[in-house]
Amino acid sequence: MEKEEKRYPSDLTDQEWAILESLIPAPKLGDHPRTVNIREVLNGIFYVLRGGIPWRFLPKDFPPWQTVYYYFWVWRREGVIERMNTVLREQERVRVGREPTPSAGIIDSQSVKTTERGAARLRPG
Repeated sequence: MEKEEKRYPSDLTDQEWAILESLIPAPKLGDHPRTVNIREVLNGIFYVLRGGIPWRFLPKDFPPWQTVYYYFWVWRREGVIERMNTVLREQERVRVGREPTPSAGIIDSQSVKTTERGAARLRPG
């Protein structure tokens, strides 16, 4: 098997792409056919998010930053990014021998901040 090369640490591996590719929605009826490499769009999204850089700083070997940002914006609005995260989280939980979805949540006093001042006491009369 040929070793895949990644330009950047945030680039998708072939295995990661195989999982995410099926979650990418097809172009809508009436839309222009895609001319952009969707894997490269995802690589660009991950590059920006992982690196914490502005969209305009996306290197030139990705699709134009406007295109990458457009797909991110549309997919976020339509829930595609959330579905990707859900599928990946569930697959990872199953891989480590857990149920796909958690059955309980825990909140401790360090997780939930309250006001530093107590409520005012009501005085009778």
